[in-house]
Amino acid sequence: MPDLSALFKLSCGMCIVGAKCENRINGCVVNTVFQVTAEPVRVAVSLNRQCLTCDYIVRSRVFAVSVLSEQASMRLTGTFGFRTGRDIDKFEHVKYRIGQTGSPIVLDNTVAFLEAEVETAIDLQTHTLFIAKVVACGVFDDSAAPMTY
Repeated sequence: MPDLSALFKLSCGMCIVGAKCENRINGCVVNTVFQVTAEPVRVAVSLNRQCLTCDYIVRSRVFAVSVLSEQASMRLTGTFGFRTGRDIDKFEHVKYRIGQTGSPIVLDNTVAFLEAEVETAIDLQTHTLFIAKVVACGVFDDSAAPMTY
């Protein structure tokens, strides 16, 4: 039997993935965003299929990634990680802006962002893996360290 605790030795960046659907926005905390190609720049993100943000990405084909700083509070990560957008407006008490894709970008305790357009969605039974072309990105705070899991 494999020792699955080995997976906890992988370092992963903590991010909030934001998405839009019609006139609504939502987001969730993930540790599964990574660059897959350099030219053109593509990233991949995996989201649980039951997550409202996943549904929004399936429908809109766009998303934004806000890379959290080590200073991000448990309140911020808890809102986006332990609550559902079906019950609350996760962005109600958070500074954010709408990016060029229409997706929300978190400004509170964020070191960088990127926006992407989905090229491929792969069904992984419980999750969907989105592979997307980066269409915008930038750094907010070059001196702050990104949060890792």
